[in-house]
Amino acid sequence: MKITGMKERGGKVWAPRRGGSPVGELGFWRAAARGAIEVGGTPCFVFAADPLVEQVGRLEEAFAGLPVRHWWSFKTLPLRAVVEWWKRQGRPVEVVSEAELKAVLELGFEPGSILVNGPAKHAWLGGYAVEGLRVNFDSVAEIRVLGRVAKKRRWRVGARLSMATEENFEFPGVRAQFGLLAGEVSEAAVQMRKFGLEAEVVHFHLRTNVGEARYYRDAMACAMALAEGVGWSVSILDIGGGFPPGRICTRGGLPLDAGFSLASMRGVVAEALARYGLRELWMENGRWLTAPGAVLAIKVLDIKDDPARGARTLICDGGRTLQAMVATWEKHAITPLVDRRGRRVATLVHGPTCMAFDNLGLHDLPVGVKEGDVLLWWDAGAYQLSWETRFSHGLAAVAWVEGGRVTVVRHPGA
Repeated sequence: MKITGMKERGGKVWAPRRGGSPVGELGFWRAAARGAIEVGGTPCFVFAADPLVEQVGRLEEAFAGLPVRHWWSFKTLPLRAVVEWWKRQGRPVEVVSEAELKAVLELGFEPGSILVNGPAKHAWLGGYAVEGLRVNFDSVAEIRVLGRVAKKRRWRVGARLSMATEENFEFPGVRAQFGLLAGEVSEAAVQMRKFGLEAEVVHFHLRTNVGEARYYRDAMACAMALAEGVGWSVSILDIGGGFPPGRICTRGGLPLDAGFSLASMRGVVAEALARYGLRELWMENGRWLTAPGAVLAIKVLDIKDDPARGARTLICDGGRTLQAMVATWEKHAITPLVDRRGRRVATLVHGPTCMAFDNLGLHDLPVGVKEGDVLLWWDAGAYQLSWETRFSHGLAAVAWVEGGRVTVVRHPGA
């Protein structure tokens, strides 16, 4: 279905963001959502190529002239139509599970353009007779089990290292579960050499929403020092992802990217490439790249007013429990599909499940919002599909917009 009502710019049906707000994109997403809802109903995820193109363009502009390679983080957005769009551009993909590797092989990615990360790969990866994969080992046990296969299948290998700043999100002071500790790197090198392997890549991933570029600089220095200490001639540094997305705030309202800029990251990357004599630097930004590429459209089913508290409660057919797990710790903008007037009131937006947990936060919405209205929950392109549930309901519809045409790629309840 061809969708209309969007502002045409340079032959593209797209109005890019202005000052980090949804205003410049509102007409686009409203038209796209109407087209998707007409076919798929609500709740519905609406994904689009144009905002993803814009994000990729921002990355390429920021690091222009530097040997930087950007990998698609499959776990962040495992939607076939979107990954096929990425593949058509000749870009590589990063996977972290057996299911993901199967999917990208079925999609036709060449082994050399597939990077296998993630923990406990020795439990499954050895059964894949795929020549020429790129694999970053996560532990000494992985090397012991997979080393022979890696040599036989001519895998190009690296090692993921655990940085001192990597702590468990819920339990500060306890290490995160990924990568080789500093004291394990020497044994990892010994085990790799038993199989005639050398680490071409050293890899780290600090966390999501890294607040400032300086944290990457410190981690780069640590990773390269560990590699040098065991004699690895590293030519590629993989810094994972973690750039904080724009527009999204903490539940308390603080912008996630308040202290971050691509300009500052360019300085850190250029410095590292020169200092360590690297051939390439890799990034696997998922959330930063994909979050602006979708909205979640949900319909208001019921409204409960509380004059004593001056607040309203909306009950919708989609929400946190089913489609938006990141709303547990993030606040995204919400906009009515149709313009509604009147003063703005504190409005708690709930999903349909029988759980108080099922809410998308407290928002200032026009008092004119009524039953049957559709709301757009912004920046829904990262992890929402990965973490969907069927809690008392089916899955949402999913639509893909490319070239001004909307296609429902999954119908509701599937």
